[in-house]
Amino acid sequence: MMGLMPSEETRTMTPPTVRSSAAHDAGKPGGTSTRAWTMRLLVLGIVLSALNLRPAITSLGALLEEVRDGLGMSGSVAGLLTSVPPLCFAVFGVMAPRLARRFGAGAVVCAGMAAIATGLLVRPYAGGTAGFLAGSALALMGIAVSNVLMPVIVKHWFPDRVGSMTGLYSMALALGTALAAAVTVPLTDALGGSWQTGLARWAGLAVAAVLPWLPFVRGRATPPGPGEKAAETTTQTQGSDPGPAAHTRVEAPRLRMARSRTAWALAVFFGLQATAAYITMGWMAQIFRDAGVPAGTAGLLLAVTMVMGVPLAFVIPRLATRLPQQGPIVLALGVCGLAGYAGLYLAPAAGAWVWALLLGVANCAFPLALTMVGMRARTGPGVAQLSAFAQSTGYLISIPGPLLVGVLYQHSGGWGLPIALMSALMIPQMAVGFLAGRDRTVEDEAAR
Repeated sequence: MMGLMPSEETRTMTPPTVRSSAAHDAGKPGGTSTRAWTMRLLVLGIVLSALNLRPAITSLGALLEEVRDGLGMSGSVAGLLTSVPPLCFAVFGVMAPRLARRFGAGAVVCAGMAAIATGLLVRPYAGGTAGFLAGSALALMGIAVSNVLMPVIVKHWFPDRVGSMTGLYSMALALGTALAAAVTVPLTDALGGSWQTGLARWAGLAVAAVLPWLPFVRGRATPPGPGEKAAETTTQTQGSDPGPAAHTRVEAPRLRMARSRTAWALAVFFGLQATAAYITMGWMAQIFRDAGVPAGTAGLLLAVTMVMGVPLAFVIPRLATRLPQQGPIVLALGVCGLAGYAGLYLAPAAGAWVWALLLGVANCAFPLALTMVGMRARTGPGVAQLSAFAQSTGYLISIPGPLLVGVLYQHSGGWGLPIALMSALMIPQMAVGFLAGRDRTVEDEAAR
């Protein structure tokens, strides 16, 4: 994979994005065992981190009505609250490669998990809407940098398993998303009905995610890092001594992503799928509640939508890496989304479980987008730059969507116009996703 010749074994040096003393001991006596444990710890860290990348959002969606009442929010302000995630992802996500070069990706992700824990613990008790927004922003800052760095870590440490590792990461992300949507309301009821306590409990999961990354904090990343001007590789012919000449430095210049049509197509696709996802996470439970569905059932319906990503997030990336073009998958997911929106408009309560399933399938555009980030660049630094560009630009594009839904809902008094908006946005998402799925790399376009 990644262009390796069958007669050679190409091995990437200890990935600069996640440094630890354990990783450097791989060539010493007992180093193989140490490296195996390091890799297991890294997988555990990836999974626990992915579990924490959405509960801050879906737990709020399940209790949005209670939070609005408790803080005295209008529909427009609630729409602003649901727009905070993409705003934070855009602002802070672009900082992730620079922070990873300075401190190492492991240290940045560790700090990100700590920020999530702190923000989730503080925001329910900060007092007032402004304090709630500030606590949410702190948690979302941690999510933002981890969002960007996960594909980079996967590319560096698992270059021959990009599809399966992206699938594992996406499955954990979908599981965390669904878990928060499903159990937040029952957990809140069991804790006495306080929405503050129900939301704050999710900080514990983030604390657990800090622990696997602690061994990776000690070593400071040294050049080259993600997005640096050089990437060090060692090429060793099987059965021969590579010698000092085999250690070569391959130049990886900073790419001009704004010149790449593929990078722009992927960024717009990422932005439109994020728009749909955050509208769904922020508002779908409320749509069902307004249609007469009980609050607990509405939370379960949102959980069903999110949990569809667990099996499909493993299947879709693996399928995508086996296809020369990913456009057909994009179109299939888009059709499911259009069908789900049509159902929400025509019979939101009567066919609620069907619409939840269809929208859950449509939301699997996210793991597909992550997979294409890894496929549309040839090198680790290229993936880092593409990931930062696509996610930051994409999240900027997605900011108005949830806010506009809140405004339309408040001023129209119903869900007809918001659902029409969601359906309309699905058409360009399918178009740009088809373009992003073409078999080409950004290095061929952005380095010209």
